[in-house]
Amino acid sequence: MKKIFILVTALFFLIGCSEEKPKQTLNGQQLLSDKCASCHDLGMPPTSYENEVAPPIMAVTFHLKDFIKVDNPADHKPKFIEFVKDYVLDPSADKSICDEESLKTYGLMPSQKGKVTKDELGAIANYMYNTYDNQILLKQMAEKSRLANMPIHERVIEEQKCNNCHNIDKDQVAPSYKMIAARYTKDDKEKLIQSIKNGSKGTWENKVLPMPPYNNKIDNKDIEGMVDWILGLKP
Repeated sequence: MKKIFILVTALFFLIGCSEEKPKQTLNGQQLLSDKCASCHDLGMPPTSYENEVAPPIMAVTFHLKDFIKVDNPADHKPKFIEFVKDYVLDPSADKSICDEESLKTYGLMPSQKGKVTKDELGAIANYMYNTYDNQILLKQMAEKSRLANMPIHERVIEEQKCNNCHNIDKDQVAPSYKMIAARYTKDDKEKLIQSIKNGSKGTWENKVLPMPPYNNKIDNKDIEGMVDWILGLKP
């Protein structure tokens, strides 16, 4: 009986060990940043066109989507992914979708063999196809335009979710904007600017939650505009 138990246990162990582990899901966004950002601008829209080594990924994706023609729309994305996988590892002028001017400007892309795998390229291409999309770009541009046309204080409050702690009139987790305006004068403007930039703690009685720093989240012009608006609430 003991021998049978040992035999069954050993078989169970061997079967369990022989099962293939599921493949790890590759992160296309992270791979795109790790493998492509040194040459390609990843912004949508691109953040800069100066000193370009290669065309922006948005331009590559849009151009490739237009270039690929299929009878069945369901085949478009798979064909896009296969093109990227093939071209990046084995580029040639014949395969290139760039016009002659672009090829003169950027040159032919060097092969990335040994730097990226086919599976990684599949994840990258899948992310490119889903992310760099005309409709998504239009929505992003419309939202950017909406925010740009808002008064500074409204935009900052919305983007940074300031109302989670502050209210214009009511005392909440943090003092209301009117309470701040009542305490400080225009001579305190720089002090308030530094408070927003660097954060603060213990400034207000019974307020234990510290003000986090926003130096890397809000630019200086918007911080100054926010302080001007707060001080303008003084009765």
